[in-house]
Amino acid sequence: MLAFEVTARRGAARLGRLALDHGVVETPAFMPVGTAGAVKAATWGDLEDAGAGIVLANTYHLMLRPGGETIRRLGGLHRFVGWDRPILTDSGGFQVLSLAANRKLSEVGVLFRSHLDGASHELTPERAVELQVADFRVDVAMALDECPPWPASEEEARLSMERTHRWAARGREAFLRTRPAGRSAQFGIVQGGMYPSLRAESAAAIAALGFEGIACGGVSVGEPKELMRATVEATAPLLPAEKPRYLMGVGRPDDLLHAVGKGFDLFDCVLPTRAARHGLLYTSEGALAIKQARYREDPAPPDPACSCPTCRCHSRAYLRHLFLLGEPTAAILLTRHNLQAVLDLMRAIREALAADRFEEYAARAADRFSPGKV
Repeated sequence: MLAFEVTARRGAARLGRLALDHGVVETPAFMPVGTAGAVKAATWGDLEDAGAGIVLANTYHLMLRPGGETIRRLGGLHRFVGWDRPILTDSGGFQVLSLAANRKLSEVGVLFRSHLDGASHELTPERAVELQVADFRVDVAMALDECPPWPASEEEARLSMERTHRWAARGREAFLRTRPAGRSAQFGIVQGGMYPSLRAESAAAIAALGFEGIACGGVSVGEPKELMRATVEATAPLLPAEKPRYLMGVGRPDDLLHAVGKGFDLFDCVLPTRAARHGLLYTSEGALAIKQARYREDPAPPDPACSCPTCRCHSRAYLRHLFLLGEPTAAILLTRHNLQAVLDLMRAIREALAADRFEEYAARAADRFSPGKV
């Protein structure tokens, strides 16, 4: 069973420990995204060496390939991928949004037409629980939700939110029937678009269902940054203080700093690894676009302040050379650095919280990672 303890508070920001079946996660924590059971251009050893305490995988993609029954027969997701630290799985709710052209919504659930071969697959609140708990055997299972698009009218956001609440109640009931003794936790997801009154209504409804943790979904879906941040600020105080709070899909360094300051504990995003594959590195001096001509003969490491293998062993000139050639090694080396950079940021946040200097640290780091620099 999940156990969560807040060990320090600095304003709304929290330092904590999240005990799960496969280990303890120090929070605030960032979860690298291993959608189909792998973080792109990274090995599980890379993740462990970089300090990842928990990773995220996706129920929709894993149910298509290799399939829930296959993963179950092979001993669950941890054994299948070779990772013995905690795993959280998204329920597939984001695919309700991102694969809108290939799905049909109903009160029962979502009927997807596979983006791989066109085959039909139904994902219901109960099926999402079965996959995550019985087949994958993950530490944290997310309840199936409907993630609305942006922009959405208030009425559209309300209808979507109310369906999410009904699905959450069914998913919670299924989880309590399915969960083996002493294993797995389930998080509910607050929706409501960008409307504060709906967010308040959703937070109350989801909290009443008794989930072990609460997530804020439906942000970072194309809305302006100021609107996303306003929604984060409005939602965080509404969530139960004694439970872990998870902000879904947010991973820019400046946004992580902002959300930690508002009281969120867990985060995930593909952005750090995707940026690396496109040649953008997060450094202690801001962003570094490795393809720029000024790095052609630059012997310096990408970030002199970083201790990752990429920065210890390779120059900007060499990484630029690999990237322009399209060498797969470039994606591997750049990804390894960005994973380290984001995980080091979270480690520094935790250290600042423990030392009661979070506000000072966050102000300096936010300037370094401002939108004009990253």
